Amino acid sequence: MSALMDIWHAIQAVITSADYWTLGAAILIVIIAGFLMESVKSVIPVTLVALIAFVLTKAVLAMVHGGAHDVEALATSDWKAFVDLKMLVLLAHALVFGVLISVVNVIRSAVR
Repeated sequence: MSALMDIWHAIQAVITSADYWTLGAAILIVIIAGFLMESVKSVIPVTLVALIAFVLTKAVLAMVHGGAHDVEALATSDWKAFVDLKMLVLLAHALVFGVLISVVNVIRSAVR
């Protein structure tokens, strides 16, 4: 039960600590991925692709909002942040994206 509470707290931290640009990008990626997914069976690969798209979008947002003066330093800091990423945070992102993509796909299928 303790592991489930740790995952739940990580999910809450991921959702509540994001700024509006990050949440907007995540919602947009989730909606696009949910509409492009053929069936709920393919939720895992679609979630992985959506997470990669989210990381690339966050890198672009960091360049746009932080000013693209030193792209090499930004790429180095992003790589170090990825290496230091805790698996619990990655699992929280994957769970949130997977569940939301599935919900969007189910709603799309129900409307069709």
